[in-house]
Amino acid sequence: MITLNVNGQPREVDADPNTPLLYVLRDQLALNGAKFGCGLGQCGACTVMVDGQAIFSCVTPISVLKGRQVKTIEALGTIDHPGPLQQAFIDEQASQCGYCIAGMIMRAQALLERNASPSDTDIREHMMPNLCRCGTHLRILRAVHRAAETMKIASSQTKGTTP
Repeated sequence: MITLNVNGQPREVDADPNTPLLYVLRDQLALNGAKFGCGLGQCGACTVMVDGQAIFSCVTPISVLKGRQVKTIEALGTIDHPGPLQQAFIDEQASQCGYCIAGMIMRAQALLERNASPSDTDIREHMMPNLCRCGTHLRILRAVHRAAETMKIASSQTKGTTP
């Protein structure tokens, strides 16, 4: 048994230490947001966050995750109450087929947690490892900017300051 911290909760999993995180998330923990795309860490459909960094879960063995924080898209919001980034993707209609979107959102979340006001260049460089075959890249860019603004406003309201 291996204990993983997933979305803030300790989760016991019975898997070989070399098992990719993606398979444990989907098959044992029923967290199906991250998708299997290429299985080689080249498309980004499986992107989740580990200790605030975007990683490809299809090539990350669970053995390297002891004591680390794993965050999946399920931690950002729900269908009824999407998080700011999820809502921005909805508002900007940044999804067509939707297959890459969970990975895109998780990569963007990692950026926004590190850089609250990213430039177009920052976003493009950070998002580059994730592929979108539908071509909604400009909508994704707008969604990340929209979410950054929404998050800044929310943060300033909590602190009682103006953005």
